[in-house]
Amino acid sequence: MKTDSHSGRGTLRSVLRRALTVACVAVMGLGAAGCGASNAQTVTLDFFQFKSEAADQFKKMAQEFEKENPNIRVNINNSANAQTDLRTRFVKNRVPDVITFNGDISFGMFAASGVFHDFTDDPIVDELNPGMVQIAKNLVQTTDPAKKRLYGLPFSGNASGYIYNKTLWRKAGVDPNNPPKTWNEFIAMLKKFKAAGINPVQASVADAWTTQAPLASLAGTLVPESEYTKLKEGKTDFKTIWTETAKKEVEMYSYSTSDKGVTYQEATQNFAKGTAAIIPLGTYAIPQITMINPDIDLGFAQMPASNNVKEQKLTAGDDVMLTMGANTKHPKEAMKFIKFLMSKKQLNAYAKAQSAISPLKDTYFGNKALEGVRPFFESNDVVDFCDHYIPSSINIGGYLQTMVISGNVPRFINSMQKEWDKVQARTVE
Repeated sequence: MKTDSHSGRGTLRSVLRRALTVACVAVMGLGAAGCGASNAQTVTLDFFQFKSEAADQFKKMAQEFEKENPNIRVNINNSANAQTDLRTRFVKNRVPDVITFNGDISFGMFAASGVFHDFTDDPIVDELNPGMVQIAKNLVQTTDPAKKRLYGLPFSGNASGYIYNKTLWRKAGVDPNNPPKTWNEFIAMLKKFKAAGINPVQASVADAWTTQAPLASLAGTLVPESEYTKLKEGKTDFKTIWTETAKKEVEMYSYSTSDKGVTYQEATQNFAKGTAAIIPLGTYAIPQITMINPDIDLGFAQMPASNNVKEQKLTAGDDVMLTMGANTKHPKEAMKFIKFLMSKKQLNAYAKAQSAISPLKDTYFGNKALEGVRPFFESNDVVDFCDHYIPSSINIGGYLQTMVISGNVPRFINSMQKEWDKVQARTVE
């Protein structure tokens, strides 16, 4: 009998094809590479990242995570206008899987709407600094204490106070290892610098937002956070809670003997060159200063606001909040990435790169200049920035800028109250 060789080869090819298909189906369940199965097993996380200066650091951490988790990809979306971009995403029901956002009133408003995951009962909270956790809860924009839950994890912190030049302090006979602990001591120190021919305060009033730093530093001690709830309820006003704070800010800036009207960029450059004893900005300015002068001997201190040593508080915020969408399609993978980022190794690496403060109970300071405020973190004597309770629609920086230049505190108070009343009139909780 004659056999058709072409027919035989066709039959053989069919048998091999069926065998290969069966083999592929068998190994796909094991996640093996090949057979077109690799993409089917890969989950891609949408990571919304707001902090431009930390973009490279987050990229590095995401790459490290991907190496450890080859079936999870992290697509980083760095945003130049985080508040607007994130709100747009929410409206279009495109909530990112994992999110970083500044710990401010906008975060609190988003959290109150229910778009973020609730971490309140997660075991990881037990590893975090209680003060930083409480700050995150207090941000939630509601007057109902029961609803002030943890809708994000504090990832890194910063603090407000003042940065100082230890070399100039020694030159003026001021001990750089023993900063003033009361308001009177602080003013006496500024007078001592002035008498020694050293500019006591480097101002940067041309950039209005910088005037918010000393307000926050002083209000942290003078104004309990509960007052902002009362303010929202109409039980107090700005004249009552901010008059003393505003007057002290004006007094502090009066000791700036150089041009007050320079920008943040110019001020940090000047300070790096040794033109002033202190610069009343937060920890975020340290990298900018050391980039210009790596050898400068810096310290960082809490700005005392009263003459009672025991009541002093350090204004410190959750600079970066880490959270995930409440209804993410990839909760397991998103949480795995979050737990990776919240590991001690990654938190400390970020803090070091950004001169920031880690949120763990075992607090790590990314710059040795910050060690002076460690006692405040260890005793949980930290409070949030007062402007985190003020809607972004209120031009607080502009009003402060005018106040610092003119010295007119009542006008500042009246402007704040007028704008606050407008916001409250159109706000429904």
